[in-house]
Parts: sequence; C-alpha cells; structure tokens
Amino acid sequence: MKKTLLSILFLAVAFSSCKKDKNNEIDDLKDRVYEYAQEVYLWYDALPSAGAFNPRRFTGSSDLKALQAEIDALSQIKMNPSTGKPYEYDATYPGTAKYSYIDGGQAATSIGGTGTDFGFSLSYSDASYSDLRIRYVYPNSSAAAQNLVRGYRVLAVNDAPVAAGTGSNSDPVIIRLNQALGGSSIKLNVQRFDGTTFTTTVTSGSYTTNPVIKAITITTATGKKVGYFAFSRFTVLENAQARIDEAFAKFAADKVTELVVDFRYNGGGSVKTAEYLANYLVPAAMNNTVMFTEYYNDKLQSGNHPVLSKDYSTKAGQFSQANNTFKFSKKGSLNLNQVFFIVTGRTASASELVINSLKPALPQGVKIIGQTTYGKPVGFFPIKIGDYDMYLAEFESRNAEGKADFYQGMIPGGNFAGYVANDDVTKDFGDPTENLLSRAISYIEKGTYIVTALKGQNSLSVNEEADLKNVNQLLDHKHEFSGAVHDRDLKRIH
Repeated sequence: MKKTLLSILFLAVAFSSCKKDKNNEIDDLKDRVYEYAQEVYLWYDALPSAGAFNPRRFTGSSDLKALQAEIDALSQIKMNPSTGKPYEYDATYPGTAKYSYIDGGQAATSIGGTGTDFGFSLSYSDASYSDLRIRYVYPNSSAAAQNLVRGYRVLAVNDAPVAAGTGSNSDPVIIRLNQALGGSSIKLNVQRFDGTTFTTTVTSGSYTTNPVIKAITITTATGKKVGYFAFSRFTVLENAQARIDEAFAKFAADKVTELVVDFRYNGGGSVKTAEYLANYLVPAAMNNTVMFTEYYNDKLQSGNHPVLSKDYSTKAGQFSQANNTFKFSKKGSLNLNQVFFIVTGRTASASELVINSLKPALPQGVKIIGQTTYGKPVGFFPIKIGDYDMYLAEFESRNAEGKADFYQGMIPGGNFAGYVANDDVTKDFGDPTENLLSRAISYIEKGTYIVTALKGQNSLSVNEEADLKNVNQLLDHKHEFSGAVHDRDLKRIH
C-alpha cells in the first residue's frame, strides 16, 4: 500500500514537473519572439518595452496559436499616417497581422516546390451561391491526375448538394464543404464545359510543384502574337527556373509581341525567383538599371543585431541599402512594349514586387486588369523559433523611383493603369473569352478594355461582389501563402 501511494505521489510530481517545463518552454518562445521583433521588425521603433508589452500573457488553443496571438498584437502598434490604421491592418480580419506570421514549416515546404494537398480549390461564380466551380488546378497534383480543369462545374461534393443558402460560416453547406476540403480525400461530381459529367475522388498528397500553370501563344483576329503566362507561386529558383525558361523560349520562338502575365492567385514566394522572372519582362534598354531596393530598419542597416547574430551567420553591411539594391539583367530576346498583369485580391508580395519594379522600366507599358491586389510591399527572411518558422515584416521593397505605395493594394485605374473587372471562374486559364484575359486582348487589338459581349461576372452589384468575396474566402480553408521571402546568405549557426 505504501509503495502504491509513493508511486502515485511520484507520478503526480513528475506530471507537475513536465507541465511546468512545458509552460516554461512556451514562455521562453514568447520572449524570443519579442526579442527578435525589437531587433528585426520593420516597425520596431513603435514597440514598448518587453515589460510593458508582457509577451507571456498571450494564450491560444495551441502553442502556435499563442505565438501568433503575440505577433498579431505587436503588428497593430505602428500606425500608417496615410491611413490612420496599422501598417499591418487587415480589413478582412481586423486586429490580426496582415503580413507577419508563424507556422510549422508549411510556407517553407510550399516555396520549396512541394505541394501537400488536393491541388485544387473551389469558388462560387454567382451571387446566389448555386454555381460552384473549380478555381484552379495545380499541375502534377492529384486533382490534375483526375483530369480536373479550372472552370468545370462541381455538382456535388461527397454525394451532397453544393448550392448554399446564406453563404455564411454557419451555412450547413459551407460547413460541409470545408469539412470535405479538410479531409484526406474528396469525392466530386463534375460537369465539363461540353455538359458531360463524371465522378472522381481526389486524394491529398505530396507532389512536385510546377508553378507555370499555363504558357500558350494566342493569335488575335488581326494576327498579333500574344503570350499568356499563368504563374501560380514563386517557388525557389531551383524549382521554377527550368519551367520559366521553357515558357519564354516558346514565346520567343512564336515571336510574341505582347504578353499577359496571370498572377490572379499568386501570393508570392522567393524574391530571387521574382527577380529572375522580371529579367525576362524588362526591355533590353533597361539592362543594369535599378530593379528594386530592400529597406531594412535602422538597427539592421547599422549592424546592431546581436540577437540575430547569435543565431545566424551575418556579414558586415548585409542589410545596408547598397548591398540590397538589385539591378535588371535582361534575359531572353523578348523586347516588350507593354505587359498586362491579371490580378485579384489574392495577388500579393513577390507578384506585386515584379509589377512595381517594372513600372519605372515600362512607364507606359505596365497595366493591370482585375481587382485591387492584396497590398504587401514588404518581405522577410524566416527565423526559427523553437520548432516553428517566424516571418516578421523585415524590409520594404521600393522600385527605382523609391516607391512602395501600395499598402492598400494596387488598384486598376487607380494607382496603376488598368481596368477593374471581376475574376471569371467559369472559364479555364488561357481561354480568350474569359472575363479578364479578354480585356487584355481587347486592349491589344482595339486600344480599349471594354468587351461589350461580356456581362455575367461584371454585372454583379457592389453588395453582391462583396458577398461573393466573403463566401469564397470561407472556402479558402488552406489560406495560401502570402509573402516575399529573401533566402540569401543567412545561415543558422545555433
């Protein structure tokens, strides 16, 4: 009996000790987040002392969520004088960080060129939430293997109807769809463009990403050769380079004179890959001129970063403007007078970096078509916090004119030349009749974006557009990566 009581007492003490060690571990990570923020965060100058901020006060249903709660809080402190709101204000999720976040390695995997999902997503095309479509399909994925195509209509998911009622997060159909999308397999009943139907099961799994969704040449009615390049994400250059080279070799062989770059769902990724693509798009006459400059905070620029230097190898002047000014190095033979970019609210960071960098190089030739972009003129390098990767906004990227004025997004016809039009998920990538691509072709042919035969997507009221956007955001259960990651010369030593 005495031995039994002693055993129980020992186990209780051991459990209490383990719990205390666990609490100490997460508290140490919270402290570490704030130590790094005080040193590398772009807007560190507005942060209070650690004692006043008290990083250990944040909680969550997991350690990761507790750390994200801390990052959300620190991100809301520095105010943007031009808007009266935090620099990291997210209108969709007020109070949370628009740019900075922490994850368990998912972003690194995605940028590294590995997909770990179904390889497709869903969106409603109409304000009644009755017409559910395949929004995109990634090459090499399970969805691609099952012959799914962007624009195909989804009639049923796991044998259940897909027409939603209110389109809210409490709508039974939306709940059911998200449960299905969060599983390891999903059954779809699908209608092709010709009206025929088929049923297939898509399984979630790992695949090598091909970021070039489509690269084709379209011959217009007047015989102009228009290149169409749909690019899904800026994976590391080792993954993306051969695919980009192949696409632009084709455009050169086809003697393309105009180019449409489709970034509509591209949330960014590797800065190095963004540079590589921009060098294909820039005119030869702009070779060796400034592409962009990364501006870090004054601590990093002056080399005052003891916390970072303890964990990572750094070089003298590594974060100075002189060592972070990048110039164009023209690639390929295309010499374009204008480039059209198709964009939406999911176009972010490295995608916006390419557009912003080309604007001074093609002052009359950079045009955007679609919806206001995400608005992320900042980037980061990843920092290890325990088992997690932290991405704090660490630098602002400005073009050759010193501009990074799109925190609220790039606006077609506003701060960027272009035309406002809605995404059209009823057509495949590269379809000349698709709502956004057709606008670019019309401008190339006639000098006007207006396509009188097209209505549908652009006939939605402002309220219907907002409602449709909200319901489709509820289906974004994966929350695609958004960022510009600088992966040069920063190696961990601890």
